[in-house]
Amino acid sequence: GLYPLAVFSLGVAAFAAAGALDASGLIAAYLAALVLGNSHLPHRAATQSFATGLGWIAQLGMFVMLGMLASPAGLLDAVVPALVIGAVLTLAARPISVALCLLPFRRPWREQVFVSWAGLRGAVPIVLATIPHSTRLEGAQSLWEIVFILVAVYTLLQGPPMAWLARRLRLDDPGAVREIDIEIAPLDAIDGEVLTATVPKGSGLAGLRLFELRLPEGSVIAAVVREERLFVPEVGERLRSGDQLMVVTPPRLREATEQRLTALMRAGRLARWLGENGRS
Repeated sequence: GLYPLAVFSLGVAAFAAAGALDASGLIAAYLAALVLGNSHLPHRAATQSFATGLGWIAQLGMFVMLGMLASPAGLLDAVVPALVIGAVLTLAARPISVALCLLPFRRPWREQVFVSWAGLRGAVPIVLATIPHSTRLEGAQSLWEIVFILVAVYTLLQGPPMAWLARRLRLDDPGAVREIDIEIAPLDAIDGEVLTATVPKGSGLAGLRLFELRLPEGSVIAAVVREERLFVPEVGERLRSGDQLMVVTPPRLREATEQRLTALMRAGRLARWLGENGRS
């Protein structure tokens, strides 16, 4: 529960540390997120869900702030300058900058064209344009309005053709294999729990075959640890003293599963016929 919050706090700590050193907190937080996002973290799905939720909350606050800064009259005056600047960025400045930045990496020209067409996206450029407001620079409001119109208009113009352009440049790969999502304990889908039970020496469990356990429907023996070796048992596998059973069960069946294993330990395969129910 606290793990996603701990991961998120690393980004906050990076932002604060950069601010204390008079560096860019935004870049520090971005780099921290870049490193964390590409690391093999446990509970990755839960952390991503937590970060997505915080992102939506931040976006709500951000758009409220943008609405407070917007002025209809000022936005109309910014249309022409925004279109001119956007055309220069799209047709000249961005292709040249992309070519120079990707030159050391020797990326194919198709990828460079695609990246060049992408342009400014989302609300991040608009938010960055609010920084002059915080320092009360002259012309800050006009700059913000131009960036706002530029991003809004060119997102509508450049966004829809992105899929078509990727196909024309042969950059799309419908048969690409996606990375499998691996978790340490991916039991969220069934709200499951993992129980462990060791077969005591001389107990009724020793010598039973797996199908004889007759655990409540919905509980399964996922694995057995025997002599420090983990394996998935067959239904006819006979349990031995010292075996450690790994049982996956929903919370609603946990008590019944524990009672069934306790009954088998006490009275063996005939536990139910002998009236043993595993209760204390």
